[in-house]
Amino acid sequence: MDLRYGTAPSAGPEGARRPAVRERSWRPDGPLDIALTLRPYRRGNGDPTWRATPDGAIWRTCRTPGGPGSLRISRRDGEVLGSAWGPGAEWLLETLPELLGAGDDLSGFAPGHEAVRRAVRRHEGLRIGRTARVLEALVPAVLEQKVVIDEARRAWRWLLARYGEPAPGPVPEGMRVFPEPEVWRSIPSWDWHRAGAEAVRARTIANAARHAAKLEAAGESAELDRLLRALPGVGVWTSAEVRQRSHGDPDALSVGDYHLPSLVGWSLTGQRTDDAGMLRLLAPYRGHRHRVSRLLALTGRRPPARGPRMAPRDYRSF
Repeated sequence: MDLRYGTAPSAGPEGARRPAVRERSWRPDGPLDIALTLRPYRRGNGDPTWRATPDGAIWRTCRTPGGPGSLRISRRDGEVLGSAWGPGAEWLLETLPELLGAGDDLSGFAPGHEAVRRAVRRHEGLRIGRTARVLEALVPAVLEQKVVIDEARRAWRWLLARYGEPAPGPVPEGMRVFPEPEVWRSIPSWDWHRAGAEAVRARTIANAARHAAKLEAAGESAELDRLLRALPGVGVWTSAEVRQRSHGDPDALSVGDYHLPSLVGWSLTGQRTDDAGMLRLLAPYRGHRHRVSRLLALTGRRPPARGPRMAPRDYRSF
């Protein structure tokens, strides 16, 4: 592992010093589209934990086992370059390859439908990465339960701005670090209300935070699925959304998603379908059903819109 440590002085007139930066370079063993692989960790425009900058770099913050950290990811001459700041910097660099799909195993994946083969050719740099951080994936997934996505992302931004801590290092303005589990447990009801999250989702998150240590220690995706679904308010869809990100599970299919069955059915048969139909269509891809659903989503094929769109709800009071 190529790690470089150091603290560089700033160019300021008072000789102030920049925060200590740790760096790593890593060369992937095949095609890698960094932006596409990291996309699932971004929760909409303005996500306080994620930024893409004009120089092509992607920034991400994380509450690591060692504490808060900021990570900048860029590419040069075929290598991935990672720069990290804060108490969690070393952990972020150690896990950088896994975040970018170094452990993604394509064994048993055999595209049978032409739509899937076409998507694989077009997006060969897609990998399924893993963050190894369960609560950071669980909180936004719960916020997205049974609501329009804009409502959930508004709540995520509000809560991170109010309760997240400033990200370490020379990060883009406004970046925040995911709060400690104890913080999620202590958020008062009126702030959940102001964020736009009703009591059911608030209770689900606070209860999950009580069990954070056990959740983070889950080894296999199946074990995490069992633990998550034992929590009130966490079902099949939420568990899959978490395991896709925290454990990089290529088979964690988001059953119960409002749009996904129609997207899969339309892509593979030209007709809409439901969850049961989606499971039948994806049965040949068992072990990689999430991978296939992501690939099909990237093709841009959607069934024609039908009926009015769901309107955002607003629980906030001021």
